[in-house]
Amino acid sequence: MTAIFPYTFAHPNYFWLLLLVPALIYWFYYKRSTYFPTFAIPQHGDVLQQASTLRVRLLQFLPALKITAFILLVTALARPQSSLSESEISTQGIDIVVSLDISGSMLAKDFEPDRLEASKKVAMQFIKERKSDRIGLVVFSGESFTQCPITIDHQVLLNLFKDIHSGMVEDGTAIGMGLATAVARLKESKSKSKVIILMTDGVNNMGYIDPYTAIQIAKTYGIRVYTIGVGKNGTAPYPVKDANGNTFYQNMPVQIDEPLLRKIAQETGGNYYRATNNTSLKMLYENIDKLEKSKIKISNYHRKSERFHLFAFIALFCLLLEFIFSKTYLKTILS
Repeated sequence: MTAIFPYTFAHPNYFWLLLLVPALIYWFYYKRSTYFPTFAIPQHGDVLQQASTLRVRLLQFLPALKITAFILLVTALARPQSSLSESEISTQGIDIVVSLDISGSMLAKDFEPDRLEASKKVAMQFIKERKSDRIGLVVFSGESFTQCPITIDHQVLLNLFKDIHSGMVEDGTAIGMGLATAVARLKESKSKSKVIILMTDGVNNMGYIDPYTAIQIAKTYGIRVYTIGVGKNGTAPYPVKDANGNTFYQNMPVQIDEPLLRKIAQETGGNYYRATNNTSLKMLYENIDKLEKSKIKISNYHRKSERFHLFAFIALFCLLLEFIFSKTYLKTILS
């Protein structure tokens, strides 16, 4: 790629065609007599008068329009591009896995519209603001699975987030499984900072991996865990099914294993938070966002924009101008 201020050219070899310009000048100005009618034996004074008219002077510029159009078309073929040098902030990035409880109790209505949808909403907003980080998603209830491995393609991740709903797996609360599966997604990571955000509203009551075993695994791989207990204090309207399978809501005590969630956070170097409504949940994610900032470095990059359209347009305008003059105003002289 060749640079000629203020443009760079993707195909500079086309400029070799400009070697034809001298030949074009010779052809139009010295070889062809059409544009320069000679008057060897003027017999009428009005002929000499005609030679000095505006039309004859304009006639001399018609070849220049064609030659100019040729040069501009060659330049367009060389694909001129504007090159704007800018500074880009690039980050080392943090690898993050969100481990989200999707048990039936996450449908409780102490959040708007419920705990699960509120948790999804704030987590998705968090993801949108972490443009340089690889983020993955694990969901758990009675068991756990990876909904999305860590990825920089946040649009794919957000689409998968939207598909999450309670009942995807057996009901229950397997906190140990949710943590262990998230650790498995990060254990091969080469990032200097590896983080899990674990959200639950209950007490560990299922799963074949004990939460305390999962804590030790997370510590082994240097993974920091932020835990969030989701649920208001006191009681909350939980979904309950009657004998006919119909769902209704009944106020029941909120039971969150805060001692366990605190221990997970403390042992791994993270923090424990309690979210009692939509606003506090949003603030907790904002706090985590501030704590987990990537180290940044500055690198330069060049942004290029195609500019051949302008040269092609001017070339066509020159040809059109030449055609109009030769077929109208100067037609009587050229004929």
